[in-house]
Amino acid sequence: MARQVDVPALVENARKGSPRAVARLISLVEDGHPALRDIMAALAPHTGHAHIIGITGSPGVGKSTSTNALVTALRKQGKRVGVLAVDPSSPFSGGALLGDRVRMQDHALDPEVYIRSLASRGHLGGLSAATPQAMRVLDAAGCDVILVETVGVGQSEVEIVGMADTTLVLLAPGMGDGIQAAKAGILEIGDVFVVNKADRDGADATVRDIRHMISLGDRTEPNLWRPPVLKTIADRMQGVEEVIEGIEKHQAWMAEHGELDRRRRARATEEIESIVLAQLRARMGDLRDGHGIDDLAGDVVAGRTDTYRAADEVLAALT
Repeated sequence: MARQVDVPALVENARKGSPRAVARLISLVEDGHPALRDIMAALAPHTGHAHIIGITGSPGVGKSTSTNALVTALRKQGKRVGVLAVDPSSPFSGGALLGDRVRMQDHALDPEVYIRSLASRGHLGGLSAATPQAMRVLDAAGCDVILVETVGVGQSEVEIVGMADTTLVLLAPGMGDGIQAAKAGILEIGDVFVVNKADRDGADATVRDIRHMISLGDRTEPNLWRPPVLKTIADRMQGVEEVIEGIEKHQAWMAEHGELDRRRRARATEEIESIVLAQLRARMGDLRDGHGIDDLAGDVVAGRTDTYRAADEVLAALT
């Protein structure tokens, strides 16, 4: 039996900046606690203020180091920062391996920085299923910027574009990332491209490759955002200010052209759809247990009906 939760008190404490309250709320989100509906209802009036920045790229490009560097730069601007680092799940406990959190210990004692590792728990696309609600918790808790760092799963890692206001795509020289970007469709999701580890041989060539690939796209539409391609050495804080400037320019462009509202509406639509589908799946489970789908499956096998007509019957039973 789930433990009772004092939702109003928990939300109020989180809004006051209590790390324990924020941690508790995100834990309830990850666990799918029965109080989740009440929590989201209580948080809703206090959200929509944070700028959400997605950070993605292949494993080994320096996502965690870059995230750490961005936090440092944002804190110099006096901004409160939340970090959601989605780690691969442990095959034993199902929890996050916490590798990203370990690499961000520079900010562990800063009360204006909240860092949380989320377990992917087998969810594809480089994120955790709990990410949207966890972002909402940090937003309501007063974070000015929320950095969402994805797992680093390569070509399937494009889900972040649906979650973020601005998506940073990290690449590194010598890893064939120019070709990978073209294969993965990453050129379509990146708002700012960052070639990290720029002190390595081939950094300028990687920048040229990405700029060339971007130029091949259809960018003739007026007022279209043209993603900058920047170089950094994140562990030395070199080029990080330019990345922050690129993010701010993208934020201003979105506000000017109505893109921010469009992206956030699309994000809310996706979240609503996922909740609806989850509820439909749960109700389908009830139908399966009641032999409704099994009986229809028998009719399909016997040739008495077809799969589309059977599906229509299932939908009729669910509505």
